[in-house]
Amino acid sequence: MTKKTSHESDVSFIQALAELLRENDLTELQVKRNYGENDSLNVRVSRQTQVVMQAATVAAAPAAAPMGAAAPVAVSADADPASHPGAVTSPMVGTVYMAGEPGAAAFVSVGTVVKEGDTLLIIEAMKTMNHIPAPRAGTVKRILVEDGGPVEYGAPLVILE
Repeated sequence: MTKKTSHESDVSFIQALAELLRENDLTELQVKRNYGENDSLNVRVSRQTQVVMQAATVAAAPAAAPMGAAAPVAVSADADPASHPGAVTSPMVGTVYMAGEPGAAAFVSVGTVVKEGDTLLIIEAMKTMNHIPAPRAGTVKRILVEDGGPVEYGAPLVILE
């Protein structure tokens, strides 16, 4: 029979995780603390964030537009790449790498034809390199991330058509 013990430091540990989450502008942290056989603490701290993406293309203003009049603005149909039916989204938070190693050719570029399962890019999370496969066959129409840049969970990475 296992005896459940109360660890007073757990409360301060969870508070420290929440502070770490806020200070580093993270959306989620998960930690498992083992105290011994059959005695552990598994903590997941997350916060909900609202991402507002806004993209607009400015149409040319008429030559005879009066001073102070606002130029018409047309919002492009693909203003939110995440809503595109061919969007491949990030399954995790991490750092994006477009190639297998520094100086190597990128896995894909715009116009590359991929098969289902082909590696599109790598996301490094906690020192682990995670290959992100193409969920279906298609052609890479847009790459929405930069090599070496951070990525959030659910962020659009690539548009496949």
